[in-house]
Amino acid sequence: MTGFAPVLWSIWGAFILLFAIVKLYISRLSRDEEDQIFLGEGFEHEKSAQAAIVSRINKVQPFQKAALGLVIAMTAVVVVYYVFDIFRQFQ
Repeated sequence: MTGFAPVLWSIWGAFILLFAIVKLYISRLSRDEEDQIFLGEGFEHEKSAQAAIVSRINKVQPFQKAALGLVIAMTAVVVVYYVFDIFRQFQ
């Protein structure tokens, strides 16, 4: 079973890398997003630019949640594997 642990760690690392890439992409998209804007009548171009940013971020959010779910699930698998390995060694 010693060959199984590196596979677990590799898959876990790949999921972490995927999550990091998605987070970096979202942070890159949202760097020009404003939290709160008070616009007058003549700033429709700014309003549409902010709406486009929010729209792109909302499209990527499901991928971020899925990547986070994969990281959490794989972390649980790794922990359970090592807990079972500890119990097996003491039998």
